[in-house]
Amino acid sequence: MTKAASKSVTTTADPPRVDGRRERGRSSHKRIVEAMMELIVGGDLAPSAARVAEEAGIGLRTVFRHFDDMDALYAEITATITQRVMPIVAAPYPDQDWRANVRDLVRRRVRVFETTLPFRLAANIKRYQSPFLMGQYGKVVMLERELLLRLLPGAVLTDRINVEALCASLSFQNWRALRHDQGLSAEEAGTVTMHMVDTLLATIGETA
Repeated sequence: MTKAASKSVTTTADPPRVDGRRERGRSSHKRIVEAMMELIVGGDLAPSAARVAEEAGIGLRTVFRHFDDMDALYAEITATITQRVMPIVAAPYPDQDWRANVRDLVRRRVRVFETTLPFRLAANIKRYQSPFLMGQYGKVVMLERELLLRLLPGAVLTDRINVEALCASLSFQNWRALRHDQGLSAEEAGTVTMHMVDTLLATIGETA
């Protein structure tokens, strides 16, 4: 074997260099988001940037190097939560009676509302001081309404009173009242919500 051939066999590619500053930046970014979410789940529904920095074990300046303001941090958390719940929200409905699909929607709402409960409570507290959260609130309310209306046949959509009653029963505001204000467990709140919806469905004519 020639010297050149030997060199070609033994030479290996150098491993890629890791940018330490970039890796530390990514780690800090993740720690900030996780700290904010942990504080909210733990009951601090309006944590300050200083509190987030303390929980993440970093300096306050680092928080604002990654996020221009608290709205930017709320936006990151919103994206994280959306990724968690979209598989539930966007799952196709089976080919069955529309009433069965509405009951399926109830079960989905229970899962989504319970998953997002602390974060939406926090958002409700801060949305009047946050343009991002106020805008997000309106988008979510409209989406929740649209997801229900898609399941209703035309004859039911003309029944405005029952449609609005269904929207109210399946709203996060109703879930918040049951869980937060009335102190029901998730299981109890789910049972009450299904009872409300079943009662409304029973009032809708058989021709619908």
